[in-house]
Amino acid sequence: MAAAPAPGEIRVASSVGRWVVLTTVLGSSMAMLDSTVINVALPRIGEDLGTGMAALQWTVNAYMLTLAGLILLGGALGDRYGRRRVFVVGVVWFAGASLLCGIAPDAGVLVAARALQGVGGALLTPGSLALIQASFHPDDRARAVGLWSGFGGVGAAVGPFVGGWLVDGPGWRWVFLLNVPLAALCVPVALRHVPESRDPAAHGRFDVLGAVLGALALAGVTYALIEAPGRGASPVVIGSALGGLLLGAAFVTVERRRADPMLPPSVFRSRLFTSVNLVTFCVYAALGGFFFLSAIQLQVVAGYSALGAGTALLPTTVLMLLFSAWSGELGRRIGPRIPLTAGPLLAAAGMLLMLRVGPGSPSVGSYAGEVLPAVLVLGAGLVVVVAPLTATVLAAVDAGRSGLASGINNAAARAAGLIAVAALPLLAGMGPEAYRDADEFAATFRRAMPMCAGLLVVGAVIAWWTVRTPPAAVRDERPECAVHCGAVAPPLEPEHRER
Repeated sequence: MAAAPAPGEIRVASSVGRWVVLTTVLGSSMAMLDSTVINVALPRIGEDLGTGMAALQWTVNAYMLTLAGLILLGGALGDRYGRRRVFVVGVVWFAGASLLCGIAPDAGVLVAARALQGVGGALLTPGSLALIQASFHPDDRARAVGLWSGFGGVGAAVGPFVGGWLVDGPGWRWVFLLNVPLAALCVPVALRHVPESRDPAAHGRFDVLGAVLGALALAGVTYALIEAPGRGASPVVIGSALGGLLLGAAFVTVERRRADPMLPPSVFRSRLFTSVNLVTFCVYAALGGFFFLSAIQLQVVAGYSALGAGTALLPTTVLMLLFSAWSGELGRRIGPRIPLTAGPLLAAAGMLLMLRVGPGSPSVGSYAGEVLPAVLVLGAGLVVVVAPLTATVLAAVDAGRSGLASGINNAAARAAGLIAVAALPLLAGMGPEAYRDADEFAATFRRAMPMCAGLLVVGAVIAWWTVRTPPAAVRDERPECAVHCGAVAPPLEPEHRER
């Protein structure tokens, strides 16, 4: 019997290669499905558990908080202890937390389980792409990543549809329980068919302190923003905000002094890298707020079902699946400055068009006249900006640090969505029970959408004034947008996938 191929020698056309692709797609799809369907389930979760707006915000943010804070550490653990091992642990952890979400008796247990899901996501998300990079022969690596991102994109596209069907049918709990059979299929396939790999150069101590400080800093600021509408300027809110800021300062100090920091300050010496991450923050903060509020607006104000709301936002994802490769090629040819400027402006116009969506009975005519133009324009903007954004991040650093650059950019996108979901209801004057009142929610939605559009305009201005890289400086990378988009849109948890 022929020996099994070693890591780095597997071919896509082989049976082992197909198993590796299947395993990584199944694993990443678990995290992606949850991120793309949770928004359409929020009104039903709130109604079933009797919660206010703050609990719905935490249902989204608890997951993003632990994921954003620990994803770089998760990648480092895989390099050291084995990518397959950490990936499998992440899948099992994620499935266990999903089961806890599905049986949660109240909002407190649900939020805690979502935070545990984020820990699992931080282990499996970087591991899925790392397994492909480490397993396949260099000649087949691009094709394998393409298959992985393509199948993952299909999963992202059907996510809102499946999620809406589950919410309207068996119930919102099945959005989480669906992960259990996926994990039961993924784990034995991974253990049997995926070769183990690790980075022999990985050494030194893990920056656990940095990861904890970063996560706690985000948690403090997030708590203050979410609780402020209900508690006002109470000592708890003010103390949480100040504590978060102090922990953030401590995080920066620790990262500057450590020999092997999780977030090396030296990487930000690249002006291009810093600028593009600022653009990333603006773009994904706007998207995080948009998809969080729009899914509720369509159901509470416009009268859509959960399935209808998920399907209504689907064209954005379809456009990205069809045209992201073309956009990446265009950015490679003309340079990133124009796409990174024009894309956010176009997406901002789409968000402003969403202001036309108001009370009324859903119909083909109202959808075609109100919702569809907004999501098409938004999708066109994302097509223009997302792929060049990823490629430029990777091109801004040495090839040996591309994994670190992608991880930082991914964490920045998730942190942006986290802050937006926490801050927008406060800034828009949204009360704790706003999602139960169509008129109140519609009024605050009209105040929030210009804020989201404004963030995109800020991102466009940053790109125009700071991005100067000529086309030749951008390597022929063909990134994919699953990680980012997946996180924010019926879209694509996303996971930001580089090609």
